[in-house]
Amino acid sequence: MINSFQIQAILEQILPAATQQPQRLHQAMRYTVLASGKRIRPLLVYATGQSFGAAMDTLNNPAAAVELIHCYSLIHDDLPAMDNDDLRRGQPTCHKQFDEATAILAGDALQCLAFSILAADTHNTAAQTLQMINILGQCCGSFGMAGGQMIDLEAMGKTLTLTDLQTMHALKTGALIKCSVLMGAIAAKVDTATFNNLSDFATHLGLAFQIQDDILDVEGETQLLGKQAGADALLNKPTYPTILGLTAAKQQMEMAYQQALACLDIYGEAAVYLREVAAYLVDRTY
Repeated sequence: MINSFQIQAILEQILPAATQQPQRLHQAMRYTVLASGKRIRPLLVYATGQSFGAAMDTLNNPAAAVELIHCYSLIHDDLPAMDNDDLRRGQPTCHKQFDEATAILAGDALQCLAFSILAADTHNTAAQTLQMINILGQCCGSFGMAGGQMIDLEAMGKTLTLTDLQTMHALKTGALIKCSVLMGAIAAKVDTATFNNLSDFATHLGLAFQIQDDILDVEGETQLLGKQAGADALLNKPTYPTILGLTAAKQQMEMAYQQALACLDIYGEAAVYLREVAAYLVDRTY
């Protein structure tokens, strides 16, 4: 399966050159996207597509697109009006390295570039491309990532039920993880039953990923995480550990992970790449 170094090379080719006007904007885009990252979402695109027979060249643009959307969301989430973070991926956040206005524009431009490279992709059919664009738009809009961030902002300092928390994270984090899996499925032209089953897999995996993220915010170290540990507590955000306790949160994470794996049972060895990525997501320490 493709690795993060190969994904990095693809992203470098897609991004505008730092010397191209407007230089400061392009420098900010490259600064954020090319920083060391886990590349979880593009890995899921490749793992899903390759598990079900998609050719590599049908996956490159979809994988890059979801990573660009993810990076745009990180830039905007880190802004003073949002989470007000100074550190991301082990380096100063985009608005700290450049300035707030440049960071906003860099995020805007990355979002546009994501849809542009999908629309320009010639390796998938027009129907596949439209389906990918539609799913990406839904998953990063008000019924997905942006909507989840709004709920997150409104939840600061409030007490949420477990159901409310799951709803918030299904939108804020889970939607783009699901989008990554489904774009790989679209490239592979899977049947409806497989598509729906992979959607269920992604739902459970997204939940496990988010719970692990919440746990790492409690147990992790800033240097290893590449972002400020304990940031959720400082912002008085509701999380799985604060609602359930750390032990119960870990149990909930393991249950969601096992539910995700169960969705792959019928595919046997064909889904080995998906199982590897899933294991990486829940075993990670940063």
